Amino acid sequence: MTTELTDFSAILDHWAAQQPDEPAVGFSGTTRTWAELRRRVQQNVAAQRAAGLVPGDRVAVLDLNHPSCLETTLACARAGTANAVVNFRLAPPEIVYVINDAKAKVLFVGPEFAAAVEQVRDKLPTVERVIHIADEYEDWIGAHEPDPVVHPSAPDDCFVQLYTSGTTGFPKGAMLTHSGMLAHAQNVAVSFAIEPGAIVQVAMPLFHVGGTSYALLAISRGARIELMRLPDPTAIIDMLEGSRITHTFLVPALLAVITQVPGAESRDFSALKALSYGASPMPLPVMRACLKLFPGVMHQVYGMTEACGVVSSLGPEDHGNPEVAHRLVSAGTPIHGVEIEIRDPATGDAVPTGEPGELWVRTGQLMSGYWGKPDATAAAITDDGWLRSGDGGHMDADGYIYVTDRIKDMIISGGENIYPAEIERVLAEHPSVGDVAVIGVPDERWGEVPKAVVVAAPGQTVDPEALIAYCKEHLASFKSPKSVDVLDELPRNPTGKILKKDLRKPYWEGKERQVV
Repeated sequence: MTTELTDFSAILDHWAAQQPDEPAVGFSGTTRTWAELRRRVQQNVAAQRAAGLVPGDRVAVLDLNHPSCLETTLACARAGTANAVVNFRLAPPEIVYVINDAKAKVLFVGPEFAAAVEQVRDKLPTVERVIHIADEYEDWIGAHEPDPVVHPSAPDDCFVQLYTSGTTGFPKGAMLTHSGMLAHAQNVAVSFAIEPGAIVQVAMPLFHVGGTSYALLAISRGARIELMRLPDPTAIIDMLEGSRITHTFLVPALLAVITQVPGAESRDFSALKALSYGASPMPLPVMRACLKLFPGVMHQVYGMTEACGVVSSLGPEDHGNPEVAHRLVSAGTPIHGVEIEIRDPATGDAVPTGEPGELWVRTGQLMSGYWGKPDATAAAITDDGWLRSGDGGHMDADGYIYVTDRIKDMIISGGENIYPAEIERVLAEHPSVGDVAVIGVPDERWGEVPKAVVVAAPGQTVDPEALIAYCKEHLASFKSPKSVDVLDELPRNPTGKILKKDLRKPYWEGKERQVV
């Protein structure tokens, strides 16, 4: 059992001792045992120390999914350093911002991103060394004997730093800790029965909690990981069947494609015990197709980076019961070890059952704060330990949570968090734009996508296609608006605030707008 273990260095040692020859991580036809994984992690620790890294330093990984990222995260847990995993979908200026914000001293780069890093290398002043994973990583760790010395980490020490966008338009590094990640692993395992012998598919990117936190959950329970470099729908189905996967986490946009793969309905998914989905809205037609393809195993999860991942879940019993079909648009109930309350976002007071407000979360899973941003941390976490989620919704009399809007106007598209402020900041720089607001509008595949609503600058004419192309030059493609509307003026209240609710209303008429 892992309940007495207090950090991830102890967890790795525990399972390497308990089941040294059992498979720990599989990737692209290669499998490492628990003993091999521990040896490689200890070599990574030795290499970090030889490179001059000391406790508190950051490294960064810019790559598609690869075991070296997990090994580096586990090595950071032993060395007292932290792995800042970079969202590889970001545009080059955003990647530069994240690496510099983290003050990363070593940057691990996958082959797909080597050319991009070379172009911005002179803009990364803290990076002392770039290690190309495909060509140099094995030599980098192989040059050192395993270092078994473990830095005495405190429970609140950060060892993995994942970036979440902020309403200011710049990403913030959520410092995820030993105690937080362990609490998440233990709390989720109660509901999902992940134990030794389980085979966990990790298909989501490791820059996301659905990737790294899910992998660390498996490691904490002594389960085997099957890691995918990219979440290809056909490959996911092949792995679910061929590797007898017992647990997986996928986003609705991916599930929508999986249900359309020819022959999917004839495949054998009988080993699957839990298919978790979340991070974006699930259109009801996709839900029905998934319930037919994966009966009895669907778990909807709601969570956030700041809480290491999952905070509530809607289990198979609610998915399959027609008498409570209305719960399919809920986010379920808080998982073990998590408190959720609905508070007035202005006063912080609890609101009556069924009344709307902001979701507040209290749990041992919470981050220690935002890296280098004490004001943002203070604004997000109260003195008595409640995280203000920024999501709006209500709780019914049975304790089910319905997340129906974004207090901070966040858009969730295909599992990616998009803040309108990021897009608005870019569009405001275009000479043809005099005023701008970005909203989320429904999309059958992605749940919702960003739409820009603009007013032309005096004497200018707005070209929607040119604006979209402009955004793609400065932002990741998934953040760029998919459409542009041009108005004579934007609706505002008496104090001058743009009424985004009014802008959204015609697009969401007759639709259930959820965050799940």
